[in-house]
Amino acid sequence: MKNAFSRRAFVRSGALMTVPFTVHGAIPAIAGVLPSSARQSAVRLGLAGYTFRNFTRAQLIGFMKQLKVADLNAKDAKDQLPMDPALEAQATAEYAAAGIALHAAGTVSFPKGDDEDIRARFQYAKRAGIKVIVAALSPATIPRVEKFVKEYDIRIAIHNHGPEDQYFPSPLDVLKAVGKMDPRIGCCIDIGHCARAGADVPSAIRAVGPRLFNLHAKDLLGFQSKESQVAVGEGIMPIREIFKSLLDINYKGFVDLEYEISPEDPMPGVLASFAYMRGVLAGMGA
Repeated sequence: MKNAFSRRAFVRSGALMTVPFTVHGAIPAIAGVLPSSARQSAVRLGLAGYTFRNFTRAQLIGFMKQLKVADLNAKDAKDQLPMDPALEAQATAEYAAAGIALHAAGTVSFPKGDDEDIRARFQYAKRAGIKVIVAALSPATIPRVEKFVKEYDIRIAIHNHGPEDQYFPSPLDVLKAVGKMDPRIGCCIDIGHCARAGADVPSAIRAVGPRLFNLHAKDLLGFQSKESQVAVGEGIMPIREIFKSLLDINYKGFVDLEYEISPEDPMPGVLASFAYMRGVLAGMGA
């Protein structure tokens, strides 16, 4: 059954034109991006840069202004946030000039598992002023990563990737692996992959609790099909209940829209997704 508050009904109501000014990430059309201190709400919406992986940084900045979103989980794709230090510095300067804050990087892979490679990824985050690395790694790599978490005071949010993930299909699998480690090692819950792995998303959020550092939002027509992704509000994901669970655990991170479909023309679905999420939050008084 689809969400009772459908995306189409919300857009028809005209709320798209009014809601963005009441939630985190609002950008007035004339004044530009609000400073972070002025953009407060109980649930903070951001963007996963993977959504615009096929576009340049300049295009991404333009899209974010159109979306009235000022908080980015940056990806090393095209020139979005390059690993090369000089190119990364240019990127961070352009984001700062546009009023865009980088709150996370990812998904960042740790393929080698050796200290030199791990340190390079922590340095990448440190140079950008990023305090959360959304990570894809193996359980064997986690103990090595833990010492860099302590050294750099940068959190690791292990991303669950659904039934196809041999290590972490669900955030509950992440929790089992890191439950006794440094509290700065935790989860990035991808709600689509979480649901496909058979976990109840609101319950998983409550179980992970203080180890939840990032959340990727998306919607599906069916929890058995990765290919059934749609704009948020058009599927069966219990968005209101998910937001309620975030409030229940006093979540301080971001809900980053990760719209993976239509990579050559994602804006229609991205606009609809933010409109729906903002409408739900407004309806909750959040």
